[in-house]
Amino acid sequence: TSFGWGSHALLPPRVTMPKEEVQKIYSDRKVAFAERLHKLLAENKNVLIINADNVGSQSMHVVRAELRKGPHATILMGKNTMIKHVIRKFANDSGNQSFNKLADLCKLNVGLVFTNDDMKDVRDSLEKNKVVAAAKAGAVAPKDVKVPAGPTGLEPTQTNFFQALGIATKIVKGTIEMITEVQLCTAGEKVGSSQAVLLTKLGIKPFEYGLKVVKVFTDGSVLDPAVLNVANSDIITLFQQSVARVAAVSLQIGYPSACAVPHMIVNAFKNLAAVAITTEISFKEAEKVKDMIANPDKYASAAPAAAAPAAAAA
Repeated sequence: TSFGWGSHALLPPRVTMPKEEVQKIYSDRKVAFAERLHKLLAENKNVLIINADNVGSQSMHVVRAELRKGPHATILMGKNTMIKHVIRKFANDSGNQSFNKLADLCKLNVGLVFTNDDMKDVRDSLEKNKVVAAAKAGAVAPKDVKVPAGPTGLEPTQTNFFQALGIATKIVKGTIEMITEVQLCTAGEKVGSSQAVLLTKLGIKPFEYGLKVVKVFTDGSVLDPAVLNVANSDIITLFQQSVARVAAVSLQIGYPSACAVPHMIVNAFKNLAAVAITTEISFKEAEKVKDMIANPDKYASAAPAAAAPAAAAA
């Protein structure tokens, strides 16, 4: 009987090919890219995921130049398939499976920014470099575009552009004038060809394009970039307010929590001092209080003397 290996049905249940035959061969350029990405993953604790839609090479050059000065960061752009493969391999090799979350974020036109510096400073450096651009037909508008009422400077022969968009106009002193304000583009929607042509004729470049941070990966967690707006002082203030609330509740119900015990001790001393003042009972800590009440003139003369050095220093 003849067994043809070209037939799938006649293949053995499990076929193991030699490793040298199934291993894919990559170009030197891809190997170098993978090694660089592996090194960046190992040496940096923070990764910012950026959207690079409509960002030109010149803008990227300017941003990279600023990041070399500080805050220091490295921008890596490449094919998502290759980046995902390297990140997932790094996750397996390092045993840190949280990096798979980073691989899942590599979709569409995104890049990775690696840094050990303050992420807020890096984000500001990335997003401050924007380029003014004209509206292009088919592009998604990043914001609403409104054209105010008034003269346009266009000749009456070009009223067909306004008519196609349903814009009311009139002729004043040989030029077209818009009667009311008109919204030509809506954020999140594609720009039509008529809107793009009209904005170009009016000399309006309504959009600004630049790098935008869409996600933040740090300590194995994926965060919204809004967290970068929270300063250390904000966290300290919030913590202090929370401690004050816990202390107030503890004092009210008489529960000796860590933040309420100092207040309880002070209040207890005040009560003991009040008892000592109104009775003949005394103790070491209350003697000075009782002496201040009995001899106010002695302490009144000491107060200005203590205040004089402080005033001189100021």
